[in-house]
Amino acid sequence: MNIFRRRVLKSLAASLALPAASWSQQGATPPVRIAMIEGLSGPFGNTGEAVYRNLVWAVERVNARGGVKLPGGSRALALERYDSKGQNEEALSALRSAIDDGVQFVVQGNSSSTAAALIDAINKHNEREPGQRVLFLNYSAVDPILTNERCSFWHFRFDAHADMRMAALMEVLRDDKSVKRAYLIGQDYSFGQAVLREAKRQLGAQRPDVQIAGDELHPMGRVKDFLPYATKIKASGAQAVITGNWGNDLTLLVKAAKEVGYEGKFYSFYGNALGAPAAIAEAGVGRVIAVADWLPNVPGAQSEAFYQSFRARFPKPADDYVHMRMQLMIEALAQSIEKGGSATNMVVVADRLAEVTVSLSGQGGRMRNADHQFQQSLVVGVMERQGAPGVKFDVEGSGYGFRVIRQISAAQAELPSSCRMVRPT
Repeated sequence: MNIFRRRVLKSLAASLALPAASWSQQGATPPVRIAMIEGLSGPFGNTGEAVYRNLVWAVERVNARGGVKLPGGSRALALERYDSKGQNEEALSALRSAIDDGVQFVVQGNSSSTAAALIDAINKHNEREPGQRVLFLNYSAVDPILTNERCSFWHFRFDAHADMRMAALMEVLRDDKSVKRAYLIGQDYSFGQAVLREAKRQLGAQRPDVQIAGDELHPMGRVKDFLPYATKIKASGAQAVITGNWGNDLTLLVKAAKEVGYEGKFYSFYGNALGAPAAIAEAGVGRVIAVADWLPNVPGAQSEAFYQSFRARFPKPADDYVHMRMQLMIEALAQSIEKGGSATNMVVVADRLAEVTVSLSGQGGRMRNADHQFQQSLVVGVMERQGAPGVKFDVEGSGYGFRVIRQISAAQAELPSSCRMVRPT
């Protein structure tokens, strides 16, 4: 794709995220540009598009109230798309393009290995080019190392990391005495490895009576037929599967489990969306368990209104994928730019982000300065038929939703960090 065409496409994408009213309000004032570097094609393209809808909605909310207010006048936010095609090298190329285009805020999340590559590249760039520094806001890359040994002043994570999510799942599994054997399966990259490693550690600490019936990693995004894996899971006699799989790797796994007649439970990080509930259908009732920062059936009028607003904006059932943390991330960025009084001094904005407290529709959290890990409450839900007690809303028109069975406060979810943050001089 030539440079002119690429820039035209990005300009069109940005205009979708910036309502016409906001453009007119801002006049000739340039917007604050945010580069979303994500897999928008390839095996995980659906997850990238789902993230884009969330971020568009968050940007629209900020722009509807006049954008970010700065000493020189208000400025709108503009979201620009850069397709990584699910590959690290493509993501790094997209980062270079975004920097060349003058963008200073980068958002990404689908793949911790990609996030790690971006962090390293941004660290080096910011050291070489202090006048053109970049901030990285991460909404989904949850390998714990990113806010521990590899923490960076320029990186902020708004999702609970894998160890925090696993601890939340263990709050439920600890009391699930029907589970005597568990099968661990995940994607063979940094995040998938971290999930399985922590699953073994926490099972040993909290459920030493549970035998590990299988411990398996598979190629990420390349398995088309999960039947051999599902067959092994069923043959193992495991009453539960623990997995951090996401995207098609999760959907195909649960479809295969259904085909072979596996009747155990799925303790999952992402079993509540992107085709998984529809794929497993009736077989998942009472058996698919998912952890999240928020679920549509979280009790409360504010939460319900938030979800219904999203569905009004994106009414197609296939577009039903909303994450509170992505909304909070954009709100936190807008707040930090305003409090810092600058959209160009990245040290000032980072200092404000490092201490930000943000809330929306009854949910919220705070950034921990020590490691730039967002601290927020978590929920665990179990799949049920829509209309069952506690399940007003289904997922993606599937007829199945998630009933909240455990709510974990931010204080309970918080874990210590080994980060040794280095602030630029």
